[in-house]
Amino acid sequence: MPMTRRSFLQHGAATIALAAAPSLLADPLGLPIGCQTYPVRHTINTDFAGTMKGLSAAGFQTIELCSPFGYKDFSSLAQYKPQELRTMLHDYGLTCISAHFSTDELFNHTEERIAWARDFGLTQMATASLGFGTLTKGVPPTIDDVNRITGLFNTFASKAHAAGIVAVLHNEGFETTSIDGKRVYDLEIERLDPKTVKLQFQVSTMQNGFEPEDYFARYPGRYISMHCQDWIVGPDGKAKEVPLGKGVVDWKKVFTAAKKAHIKNYFVELEQDPTLMPPSIPYLKSLNV
Repeated sequence: MPMTRRSFLQHGAATIALAAAPSLLADPLGLPIGCQTYPVRHTINTDFAGTMKGLSAAGFQTIELCSPFGYKDFSSLAQYKPQELRTMLHDYGLTCISAHFSTDELFNHTEERIAWARDFGLTQMATASLGFGTLTKGVPPTIDDVNRITGLFNTFASKAHAAGIVAVLHNEGFETTSIDGKRVYDLEIERLDPKTVKLQFQVSTMQNGFEPEDYFARYPGRYISMHCQDWIVGPDGKAKEVPLGKGVVDWKKVFTAAKKAHIKNYFVELEQDPTLMPPSIPYLKSLNV
């Protein structure tokens, strides 16, 4: 029976699917199977409890949130004190040590956001791209822009580090572009302080020529996390997301490289259709590296 959005929230179908496979006890890294919550953002504000219970019942053990102050679809969570929110997630059977924040939050509300993250129990504060909200529209970015925004991120990272939190850079958008023939992502990594900044690899950037095993090997000790997507390419040449293990990604190869890189957490993120995320879990439980 196909899983609908309603059944996903009610978590019945996913529970049945997993109960039918009790022998699937392994997972590729021996880590909690994680889920990025951005794909289910449209139900976060209206039914946070139902959405989280659905993820937990499907088999996800940990989540990565988005800031209730920087992401409007998460704004209803701002009504809770950080400790209340952590307790709620615990009651739903979930943990959360990582969240995404906007660059405006990290650069212009630094102390406030670090305090919130610390009270919530986060150990990782990530941002999706250093280009979001930091570049002048219609003006080609330059090396000076890279120097400026990596400097701002290093400043934030130093303050987060003092509070026991790791600053994390994701790679999409600006990171997949080039300046003077060199990838912006590589330029950023060269300028970010390895003592205070870690990296989160977006697997879907393989479509832009970014290979995770290449980056994990070239920058040892720099990576802490992954966002996991899988896809097929249709006759029209466009990528269509599918559950992990049903697409083009060689996950054994990716997770083998991630294991060598000492990745600390990974999150399934299938934004096109969040109901595809629970069916990814049996595959992950069966994958050994």
